Amino acid sequence: SLLLFCSTSGLGFESREEKNYSSSVFLLTQLWLVAAVKWICLRCFLLGSWSVATVRRCVAVSCLMCPAYESGLTLLMNTQPENWSGSLSCPGKTIASTAAALIACLFWEVSFPSAKSATAEGSESAERTQRNRALFMRVARYSKPDAPLLSGAFVFLSLAVICDMCIPFYTGKVIDILGEQYQPNSFMSAIFLMGLLSLGSSLSSGLRGGLFMCTLSSLNKRVRLMLFNALVKQEIGFFEDKKTGDLTSRLSTDTKLMSQSVAMNVNILLRSLIKSVGVLYLMLSLSWKLTLLTFIEAPLIAITQKIYNTHYEQLSKEVQDSVARANETAGEAVAGVRTVRSFHMELGEACRYDDRLTDTHNLRTRRDTVRAVYLLVRRVMSLGIQVLIMYYGRQLIKSGCMSTGNLVSFILYQGDLGSYIRSLVYMYSNMLNSVGAAAKVFDYLDRKPLVSIDGSLHPETLAGQVHFNNLTFFYPTRPDQPALKNFSLELKPGQMTALVGMSGGGKSTCVSLLEGFYQPQQGHILLDRQPLQNYQHKYLHQKVAMVGQDPVLFSGSIRDNIAYGLTDCDQKKVEEAAREANAHDFISRLEKRYDTDVGERGCLLSGGQKQRIAIARALIRQPQVLIMDEVTSSLDTESERMVQDALARRPNQTLLVIAHRLKTIERADQIVVIDKGEVVEQGTHQELMEKKGNYYKLRERLFTEEKEADEKVDKQD
Repeated sequence: SLLLFCSTSGLGFESREEKNYSSSVFLLTQLWLVAAVKWICLRCFLLGSWSVATVRRCVAVSCLMCPAYESGLTLLMNTQPENWSGSLSCPGKTIASTAAALIACLFWEVSFPSAKSATAEGSESAERTQRNRALFMRVARYSKPDAPLLSGAFVFLSLAVICDMCIPFYTGKVIDILGEQYQPNSFMSAIFLMGLLSLGSSLSSGLRGGLFMCTLSSLNKRVRLMLFNALVKQEIGFFEDKKTGDLTSRLSTDTKLMSQSVAMNVNILLRSLIKSVGVLYLMLSLSWKLTLLTFIEAPLIAITQKIYNTHYEQLSKEVQDSVARANETAGEAVAGVRTVRSFHMELGEACRYDDRLTDTHNLRTRRDTVRAVYLLVRRVMSLGIQVLIMYYGRQLIKSGCMSTGNLVSFILYQGDLGSYIRSLVYMYSNMLNSVGAAAKVFDYLDRKPLVSIDGSLHPETLAGQVHFNNLTFFYPTRPDQPALKNFSLELKPGQMTALVGMSGGGKSTCVSLLEGFYQPQQGHILLDRQPLQNYQHKYLHQKVAMVGQDPVLFSGSIRDNIAYGLTDCDQKKVEEAAREANAHDFISRLEKRYDTDVGERGCLLSGGQKQRIAIARALIRQPQVLIMDEVTSSLDTESERMVQDALARRPNQTLLVIAHRLKTIERADQIVVIDKGEVVEQGTHQELMEKKGNYYKLRERLFTEEKEADEKVDKQD
């Protein structure tokens, strides 16, 4: 109705000193009665469709539009309805009123959808909103350590808002002083107060922003550390199922968005809320009629904002996922750069990365286009409202209801109010949407590892007797293919057990289960007659050490890598372990010796050097159970001999090896042949050779391969 008033008030605006108040009340009463009769008639005529909420709302808006419009016109303009049909007697006004009714219906349906039409979508949206609120409160609780900083930020925020709101008021005062009889003292006082308020606003805004940014940085650091701790405690199967790009995206992008929901978004939200309330109060004090006119923009903003939020939120989520895929592609190419180079796939990987970036670019373009259209529509609406306010304000000045300075102050407030309300609606929605990123973070924070690490057993002495008792195990990524079936094996202290068999037979699976990387679906592993999960996590991995076929070194010095995980390890122990692994000599020849940086993943060292440092890292712990998975494949004969001698000096140690070299296998006290997850043969080298079974055939094949390899080396020499 207010929009119709503005569009039709130009037809005639005359200040009427004498009005028939009783006549106006009588005519308005007629209008409301006619609307009621119209509603009853339509109710009866649309009896079959009355159950549809949209029909009921359209009827209500159509019936109420005329009396509401005339009532608003009488209230604002002190005019009188022309006759019982009101302004609808004019065809132009009828068309305008119908258009206004359609806009009102659209606003009603978008903002408050009917129960039936919103049964699925509305309940889902309400559930999502409730979940986002719960997530936001949880994020807010993580900000408790920063409560002093937040309190100070809120104080400065309030001071900045108060100062900002007073500046337009005194701007109007200055204009009134200049327009009337000039008063130097009043003018200087107003200018001084404006300067003081501007200084206070700038100072308070700077301190507010600084404190909120400190809170943001502190919360971001805290959440990232919590997420990292939660990730590294997950079982190995978790990382096989998740992509590296997805995890790094959670650690970087999502934690940042999660932190912003409290620090940055709450900052803007509270500032907009306080300013909106304060500015609205000042606008009402200046002119309640102009303030009422300003509210025309509210339903239009609500409709466009709701449509915009729906599309922008979906596109933002797609952009996040696309960025994660692009990061994953780049990470894979960089991590496997040697493979990329050896297969001449530099251009192919660049094209693959370009495809990912193109997808991200297209999604961002769509998202930014939606935002550009939204900003354009919002700007056009704001300019239209400002034109209406200036036109009606001129009429109020002519009638003596308002001064020029007050109109200037009101226009300044109105422009600010529109931006504050838009910021309020946008930031509230953005705050709830940004905690959507927190949901992904909380999924990982709340996830309990499938392999328990809460054991407490840590005996002073450990014999190292291991029992694999009737194990059945499926990898999480291959739930239909058993890696081990009814697998039973005993490892005795002081003995060396060699696992042999075809690739994929289950040898490495035994090692992974003994290390506690996975939990078997059936059966259990006993260490000194106690289930493996009963032992304290730190204690277990001090007593059970493993050297893998492809050892991983971390960026840092050689000393740091050998003493990895040990807090009280001196240089003497480091050098002793390096000697046992035949690594001391090559380390001593390096310029910085044990302080030499190994590079990322040990890229500055050769394969054999990395292997020897990994062996030293295991030996320095003096484990009772030592697992060696194909470690001799990267060692020369001398290094292999020295490692074997070092192991021989520990007669009570339980040693489990996976090897293909005949010399290593033949020295084993017990040889176990594994095929398709089952033990098919078991015994000493001599016993198994006499059986001429699977081990005999495997040994003959390995002998032939080694002989061919030696002949190839002799020819090269």
